[in-house]
Amino acid sequence: MILLFSGMTAAAQDKIYQIKSPDQSLSVTFGLRRTGTLFYSLNRNNVVVLEQSKLGLIRQDADFSRNLKLISASDITITTDQYELLTAKRKLNQYTANKQVFHLSNATGAKLDIIFQVSNDGVAFRYYFPEKSTVVKKITVEATSYNFAENAKGWLQPMADAQTGFEHSNPSYEENYQQGIAVGKPSPIRAGWVYPALFQAGDTWVVITESAPERNYCYTRLNALSPNGEYSISFPQGPEVFSAGAALNPESELPWYTPWRIIGVGSLKTIVESTLGTDLAKPALNMDASFIKPGKSAWSWVLLKDDSTVFNVQKRFIDYAKDMKWDYCLVDAEWDKKIGYEKIAELAAYAKKKDIGLILWYNSAGTWNTVPFTPRNLLLTKESRVTEFAKLEKMGIKGVKIDFFGGDGQSFVQYYQDILQDAADHHILVNFHGATLPRGLQRTYPNLMTMESIKGMEFRTFLQANEDMQPVHCTTIPYTRNVYDPMDYTPMVLYKIPNIKRSTTNGFELALPVLFLSGIQHFAETPEGMSHVPGYVKEMLKTLPASWDDVRFIDGFPGKRVVIARRSGTRWFVAGINGEKEDKELTLDLSFINSTGKMITDGAQDLSFVQSDVIPSRNTLVKVKAAGGFVIVFE
Repeated sequence: MILLFSGMTAAAQDKIYQIKSPDQSLSVTFGLRRTGTLFYSLNRNNVVVLEQSKLGLIRQDADFSRNLKLISASDITITTDQYELLTAKRKLNQYTANKQVFHLSNATGAKLDIIFQVSNDGVAFRYYFPEKSTVVKKITVEATSYNFAENAKGWLQPMADAQTGFEHSNPSYEENYQQGIAVGKPSPIRAGWVYPALFQAGDTWVVITESAPERNYCYTRLNALSPNGEYSISFPQGPEVFSAGAALNPESELPWYTPWRIIGVGSLKTIVESTLGTDLAKPALNMDASFIKPGKSAWSWVLLKDDSTVFNVQKRFIDYAKDMKWDYCLVDAEWDKKIGYEKIAELAAYAKKKDIGLILWYNSAGTWNTVPFTPRNLLLTKESRVTEFAKLEKMGIKGVKIDFFGGDGQSFVQYYQDILQDAADHHILVNFHGATLPRGLQRTYPNLMTMESIKGMEFRTFLQANEDMQPVHCTTIPYTRNVYDPMDYTPMVLYKIPNIKRSTTNGFELALPVLFLSGIQHFAETPEGMSHVPGYVKEMLKTLPASWDDVRFIDGFPGKRVVIARRSGTRWFVAGINGEKEDKELTLDLSFINSTGKMITDGAQDLSFVQSDVIPSRNTLVKVKAAGGFVIVFE
């Protein structure tokens, strides 16, 4: 361990420790002031990234934010982990960090540990109450803060207020990102800012998020107010509970671990290639994983809307999925009324003969929203869930899409996990919509294929203003919402959006399924739209991998452009999009690829494609239209 004292100054009694990353590039300073308050700060390459920031908690029965004493500090040790994850940017993942634990007590002698782990791509810390108690303890305040210099900038999404929006269905993480705003600017919504929150501090990029708690903590967000660039943790709003009187803020018996606070740190390349968000998540629970299959899915509703949820149209979309060599077909809301269980079973049997799995939509809704769409309320209790999932398993249904959740209170954290566990017991894959951020939950429950938590394709079909934002929006997502967790944006329209003027080119749209990560990728395009594209585009989409082995960040800047390479087996897919209004010529370093590739990009005419050969080099030139894009496939 490194213990530093500050000489003959007013802070002579401060106790200060440093923990560095394995490559020595990151350095965390942990300190206990002689006044009994805690702080930490963060440097990268000897340059300040986070200034002195707060640590501590307040329970109803005990204050751990002041009058603290340091009992001891552990030696710095190396902690490692390795795991496999099919819904991530990399199938095989390894984690190495330097770890130090600080043992503290408050004014009454109650104990608190703070655990720091520093890896080459960031910092994680969490709190631990080591004492034993069967009395439920409640946390009222988490004092944790992230203190940026005032010249830092943020790419942040406001958090919607609870019980607002369509049929009182917020919060659902579907607001527009604010681009490169000055730190300290208040959120326009009192609920605050969502994770992941992206910041630029000089030459360093920072992503702030948290790992999924088990069942004894709520999900959190950043406070709406960040005076002088200091962002603090905020708990959910009052209505964000599963039922009246259910747990909102954190409560648990002791001992008790809080979730990891995660700070991804480095270049944009470091941020985009990092798996820190799942590295700190709880490992996979023991379950039969034989049914877990990432894939690609047809989906009628996003462009054809409610009238498409009928037997004949869904049968046609199953045929479409088969023709495209995809894996699933999603049947959306009101299937129970417009098709019915008996005919859905017939449809599932038809799909099975074609090796296509059906996914069915459900309304999660209890008392927290007024959305009338059905099936509704069938998943609220364990008894009802088990009955429904058993019925689906018997019919051969492969997955469920569950929509319209009610918030981030601790009781909702428990509800998400109850659903995932019962679904796993019946070999059902899960997609949560109108929902919170995954926060690494997909590692703990591998049957969690994806979650929406984004202003996705469906919003483009509602308003022209939403469509007009897509070039900037989509070039922000890989650095923010999708940086650690799977995201069900439901990408790709290659022809027309009814009643909307397209703002992006076909090259842009074709790149999205490569750039955006989702355990099941639901495609928006219809059979009719697909009939307008050339055969080589269809062939690329037929052979597009459902999961990835590796990732490389090639080029980009949030809201302006992004180019990412993904590998499956020996094949590399390099995809890029231009979020700006001018054509660009990009110089890309593709020297790590050793084979000639085929590039599909925008042709001279609107909604057209052109294909060409690409020989990779350190200076590969690619021209990209305004709001355009490309995909290069290297066999």
